[in-house]
Amino acid sequence: MFNKIQFAKFIFYFLPAIVLLSKVSTAQSYSLFNGQNLQGWHVDVPVNDTAKNSINPFIVRNKMLVSIGTPQGHLITDSVYKNYRLTVEYRFPGKPGNSGILVHCSTPRALYKMFPKSLEVQMEHDNAGDFWCIVENIKVKNMKARRGPQKDWGITEGKLRRIKNLTDSSEKKVGEWNLLTIECYKNSVRVWLNGDMVNDGFDCSASSGQIALQAEGSEVECRKFEISTIIRLSKSGQYRTAD
Repeated sequence: MFNKIQFAKFIFYFLPAIVLLSKVSTAQSYSLFNGQNLQGWHVDVPVNDTAKNSINPFIVRNKMLVSIGTPQGHLITDSVYKNYRLTVEYRFPGKPGNSGILVHCSTPRALYKMFPKSLEVQMEHDNAGDFWCIVENIKVKNMKARRGPQKDWGITEGKLRRIKNLTDSSEKKVGEWNLLTIECYKNSVRVWLNGDMVNDGFDCSASSGQIALQAEGSEVECRKFEISTIIRLSKSGQYRTAD
């Protein structure tokens, strides 16, 4: 049993840690997608500026957020976010394909008159978890092996903007659901795919911004798109796909 002095010391030294852990474990998440419409988002599809009879490539189907892939563009949150965990459950329902989640989005059409200034977390089949620098930059360990010759690094057209992910076997088979978890805290971005850490970046040139989903040629379904505030990065990805 504690005496009064020991109890006072316990409260002084350990109560702040207990409160901190409580805040971490009870952080409330909420969906960025309401399951009914695209409220809270806006669409940026360059071809729609001039093309007649062009369509919106982002739809709601069976309470899922769906990118049908074409015409290419982005679905972007109206709000700006920082220090958060984003969890997205996605799958390619037909053929293996390409899409991505963009974090720290700002200036629209900053690259190739298409991509907003941002950092992309790749969802392309067989390459999920790669980083792509889109007029923003980030560092990782073992940078030369994962990005190529340093003289060719860059964040604009014609430069080496891809940073390869850490694993080759974290994706589910086409048609099965993947759980992508992205943590953005200050200037760090950490990514898990189905519980495996697939990228871990630091010294990112941005620490906040909008969030975007790509339409990049392939149909992708998202049945979960949730965000929660964090006060530090997680050490491991303790997340699983739902049945």
